[in-house]
Amino acid sequence: MRTALFFLIFYFLISEPAKAAHPLNFIENYDNPISFKVEVLPWEITNDILPKGTVFTIIDVETGLQFKVQRRAGRNHADVQPLTKKDTKIMKMIYNGRWSWQRKAIIVLVNDQMIAGSMHGMPHGAGALTNGFRGHFCIHFLGSTTHRSRKTEPLHQLMILKAGGKLDEYIDNLTPAELITVFSHAVNLHDMTIIHQILDSKKNDMKLKQDLNQIIYMSATVLHHENINDTMMLTEIPVKVELKRKNQPKERNVISFVIRRSSLTDRWYLDGSCLEREFNPPEEMDRE
Repeated sequence: MRTALFFLIFYFLISEPAKAAHPLNFIENYDNPISFKVEVLPWEITNDILPKGTVFTIIDVETGLQFKVQRRAGRNHADVQPLTKKDTKIMKMIYNGRWSWQRKAIIVLVNDQMIAGSMHGMPHGAGALTNGFRGHFCIHFLGSTTHRSRKTEPLHQLMILKAGGKLDEYIDNLTPAELITVFSHAVNLHDMTIIHQILDSKKNDMKLKQDLNQIIYMSATVLHHENINDTMMLTEIPVKVELKRKNQPKERNVISFVIRRSSLTDRWYLDGSCLEREFNPPEEMDRE
């Protein structure tokens, strides 16, 4: 079951399916509904648990703050609104007083179930409640998609794994090329917890955190990589990187990511020291 669940999760995180439906038959059994166990449930199941009009509680994984919302709409994911002005105030506290598109790992508490999800914090679109929140915001679950593209959104899916306690298992099974993709997602999320799990070195952690916090956006395209076999301990992968740092023009470069493991049975890690050397000299990167 764990192997089947991993492949389904990876399908949603790395690929971008054209259709909203996903192959539920890949999973033999879902997490059994046990009170107060955080479950990672596919959108088709969660959609039935949270019909339109349902009032439920959101718990922010990072801060522990919680507030109530009502699902008002949404077909491919849940469009929700804070229930009251007090709930809006708490939600804004989670985002440090400024509305943001930043994805955050959350736990949805409804009746006796706790479901892993991901939210952003930007009011948009229509809203009908008297709550001081101009519009609604979105909550995603495993396999849910955006309304326009009808594709899964990788950053939301990564936060869902974090909320559901599945992140370790997911990262443990990544190939070197997949690890680079997830690293770029973690940088865009400014999530040092995930970045720490990916890097092999915690040296100069404060310096690395400062460097990564300066990055507003990062995209990483693996140019080519060798086939990984069971005897390999290290590989070097060229990656086309686009960066946007605070108050700086966009930068483009090809960076060599060094990925290593300490034993043949260990999982892969990004070499943090090599990465720091590659990222530090912005003057060497092409700028627009």
